[in-house]
Amino acid sequence: MSATPEHLYPTFDRMLPRVAKESMLGQSGAVIWMYGLSGSGKSTLANRLERVLHDEGHLIKVLDGDNVRTGLNKNLGFSDEDRLENIRRVSEVAKLFADCGVVVIASFITPNNELRRLAREVVGDADLLEVYVKASFETCAARDPKGLYAKVKAGEVKQFTGRDSGFEEPDHADLVIDTEAANEDACLATLHAAAIEKIRLPR
Repeated sequence: MSATPEHLYPTFDRMLPRVAKESMLGQSGAVIWMYGLSGSGKSTLANRLERVLHDEGHLIKVLDGDNVRTGLNKNLGFSDEDRLENIRRVSEVAKLFADCGVVVIASFITPNNELRRLAREVVGDADLLEVYVKASFETCAARDPKGLYAKVKAGEVKQFTGRDSGFEEPDHADLVIDTEAANEDACLATLHAAAIEKIRLPR
């Protein structure tokens, strides 16, 4: 028989409290959720931020869209339903890390406001820093760091965000980083400043 809510007995109240772990680590658990088109600069900034924060003594976990789809979410495609489940699972994983006092940097396209709201509902307002990494479709296509836009043009990739599947401008973002308007170092500095405010103890 499958488990149902009435047959579950959570023991959260018996576990070591979050504050004990945050005190040990010297940081507040948080989720820095970065979204934008493929090629906007999400992964580059996420990886650079991880190294800067690590060098400053913080415990960081990066959750990257492509990486997660090779493991936890390898059974999901790119339909609307699968995109929703992809973000739901990642949000739950990110929440688990944050509850342990870990700083999570999540890098996912998260193409519409429904998915962004889902991430915020799961993670919680207090723990989430929502960052829109902004760049136009044309700029991302010109950069094409993974060669995806070339494959899209050749008809080799379907359901591609920004072309076959829409990308909505955010109705809410805690921070907007425009990678067309500022260079990589300046974007990183802005992101780092916001992250430090989010993870500093006490919050």
